[in-house]
Amino acid sequence: MIKYLSNSPKDTDIFAEKIAKKLSYPKTILLFGDMGSGKTTFTKSLIKFLGVDSKITSPTFNIVNQYSVLDKTINHFDMYRLEDESEAEEIGVSEMLRDKDSINIIEWPQKIASLIFGDVIKIYIKQIDENKREFLVEGLK
Repeated sequence: MIKYLSNSPKDTDIFAEKIAKKLSYPKTILLFGDMGSGKTTFTKSLIKFLGVDSKITSPTFNIVNQYSVLDKTINHFDMYRLEDESEAEEIGVSEMLRDKDSINIIEWPQKIASLIFGDVIKIYIKQIDENKREFLVEGLK
């Protein structure tokens, strides 16, 4: 397990870059944390360091945003608004998670727990104060 303490958004950026350098395709990253803990902030930095140079936005209302990097795809899911897994199935989440050429980053993964499989990294984010976050990472080799 990796433990990292971020004291600022810049520290979170640095940590996201370190994680991005260790990722390979396919991969699924599960982000756990309370509302406002920094899941989306971390994800935006991670996606940037994975090579996306376009505007990165939160998928809260879309459920998923997709980004292309060369011939690969980065799927950023925010499952917060889902009532149940059937909603995820309706928009094709299972197929996206099975894509061998994708990295999947899932906020609120507990909402679709039975759909998640494969090589998974779990990141737990705990807000300590306004700027400070604790990251615990499981499954990263």
